[in-house]
Amino acid sequence: MAVDAKLVKELREKTGAGMLDCKKALEEANNDVNKAIEILREKGLSAAANKAGRAATEGVVQSYIHAGGRIGVLVEVNCETDFVAMTDQFKEFARDIAMQIAASSPRYVSREEVPQEELEKEKEILKAQALNEGKPEKIVEKMVEGRIGKYYEEFCLLEQSFVKDPDKTIQQLLNEKISTIGENISIRRFTRYELGEGLEKKQDNFVEEVMSQVK
Repeated sequence: MAVDAKLVKELREKTGAGMLDCKKALEEANNDVNKAIEILREKGLSAAANKAGRAATEGVVQSYIHAGGRIGVLVEVNCETDFVAMTDQFKEFARDIAMQIAASSPRYVSREEVPQEELEKEKEILKAQALNEGKPEKIVEKMVEGRIGKYYEEFCLLEQSFVKDPDKTIQQLLNEKISTIGENISIRRFTRYELGEGLEKKQDNFVEEVMSQVK
């Protein structure tokens, strides 16, 4: 049966397995992603999936300061052992993630963290936009789902394109590190600060200033 390219992409992101292996697994699983993951694990081809259940309680809290102190990030990246946490490869990965957060301003680590209330509100807005564009109502739902995908890509860290290599997502980068380092790795949480964010900027009133000087 024909294999959906989107499912191949999804399976690669979840497992870190090669494209051809993912395609074959999906063919065998009749495009069932969960079953395909099991097939890859049975064949020892899913490095990320094989390690996903292992506890990752060590790691680092990495900081990143950008633009002359105007943007700051703290991110917690976990691994299984303190030995790995001290390696240059793991520290470089944590720095890359902190830099990604500074540059791309995600709101959540993964799509699972998006509050349902926010997601439903976003869907309502996207549906209204599609209807206002004159799209037929029968295809609006499909359009909304497609645009929600773009929403995830913009605001969920794991689904963003890596700023150093836009051809791969952060999830794919994470899977690569799991494969090469040999331990389960997870991005647990982050905080991003931008100077003046949320504050009402003071607007100088030059007319009043001049008038006060005249008086």
